[in-house]
Amino acid sequence: MKKNIAVIWGGYSSEIVISEKSAAGIYSFMDKEKYNAYKVRIGRTSWEVEDLGSFYPVDKNNFSFTDGDGRSILFDFAYITIHGTPGEDGTLQGYFDMLGIPYSNCGVLASALTFNKFICNRFLNNFGIEVANSILLRKNDYWQSDVIISTLGLPVFVKPNLGGSSFATTKVKEQSQLGGAVEEAFREAPEVIIESFLQGTEVTCGCFETNKGMTVLPLTEVVTTNEFFDFDAKYNGQVDEITPARLPEETTLIIQKETQRIYRLIGAKGIIRVDYILIGDKPVLLEVNTTPGMTSTSFIPQQVNAAGLSMTEIITEIIETTPDQIKR
Repeated sequence: MKKNIAVIWGGYSSEIVISEKSAAGIYSFMDKEKYNAYKVRIGRTSWEVEDLGSFYPVDKNNFSFTDGDGRSILFDFAYITIHGTPGEDGTLQGYFDMLGIPYSNCGVLASALTFNKFICNRFLNNFGIEVANSILLRKNDYWQSDVIISTLGLPVFVKPNLGGSSFATTKVKEQSQLGGAVEEAFREAPEVIIESFLQGTEVTCGCFETNKGMTVLPLTEVVTTNEFFDFDAKYNGQVDEITPARLPEETTLIIQKETQRIYRLIGAKGIIRVDYILIGDKPVLLEVNTTPGMTSTSFIPQQVNAAGLSMTEIITEIIETTPDQIKR
């Protein structure tokens, strides 16, 4: 009997538009001969399943739905591809843990940790992983622009601490721009992180573990003429993404080993992607993404293709891997 798989997208943030594209990607990769795949949209006011062009409400008591023929369909597995809350921050993971339904990505602790960029980077820095200098602001905190600039220098990056896809992210070159950038970031999230600027080559590395062991993927080099890897660079084609990255083999191995180490330190599960700025031959961590984009042109599918692997087979391995099969 085929397993019923929920490809979960949506969420409560601006990243819903990216989540919808990732869900379409995962749905297209999934082995339909092996699984009954359904897209499930989770919003603040409703959870609904798309089936043959119709939409049905989800019964949250057991994560099931009743289809057009009156059949009750219970989901066996949740493939979460919500970028942002509640799918990337551990909230949904806690719900599925209570129901005993397995899911594709990191658990509650690792998801909550990595969703908070400031806390995650401080945590990993304790283990000797290089990160940018940064300052965290919460709403109603008192702060002075001259103190921040004297601490971090210029330029700085201002971005929501809880979010992604470069929404409300600003590269601030002058002190007079800082206040407006902070206000914009606060409109997206209740916490704002201000980071020192790092000049170097941006690279990203995917990693996943299944019952067949750990796989660290080839690196992607990110080249854009924009001020930084902003929303337009990410989603409107204003970038060159080079996979494998044009790096010496030794440097590539250093970054791959660092990615695998980070995977272990946070207690990751499923596919993650770690972003770095490479300064000389030294990688500096930007952030850890536990729900990476999964469109056909996203970094992870690019890296999987460069490794000579199959997204369909990887997704199947993730679905079929149980926690007791991971040997650490």
